Amino acid sequence: MISKSFKKSLWIFHVNSGSCNGCDIEIVAALTPRYDVERFGIKLVGSPRHADVMALTGPITSDMEDKVKRVYEQMPDPKVVLVVGSCGISGGVFHESYHLAGPVNKVLPDATCVYVPGCPPRPEAIIDGVVKAWKFLESAGGGE
Repeated sequence: MISKSFKKSLWIFHVNSGSCNGCDIEIVAALTPRYDVERFGIKLVGSPRHADVMALTGPITSDMEDKVKRVYEQMPDPKVVLVVGSCGISGGVFHESYHLAGPVNKVLPDATCVYVPGCPPRPEAIIDGVVKAWKFLESAGGGE
């Protein structure tokens, strides 16, 4: 018998929307053997059409605004945006910069977001955010 935790694995599409790469490094750290999130079915995918979760790092710059919206629209329902780091939540150190389109909740107002604060957040916090996203998807009908 397969346990309930393995019936629905989360596939994540990562989008860097103007980050300093600190959060990206922590996402990669969560994939390394020390944390090994793939054993729980958490996997990075190369296409938003296969993803359940969009992991977004960095503030959304005006150049990336349309691209982030397009990636979000390409994802199948139900979907969640995992906002990793302070920059995506509030703009972080780039707050009120001339080149920012705004935080994620301004650019994607209808998106269901899970926020992982920190600059950069630790891999444990990112994994906790993924668990919260999984619980949302399970309650939204994503998990059988």
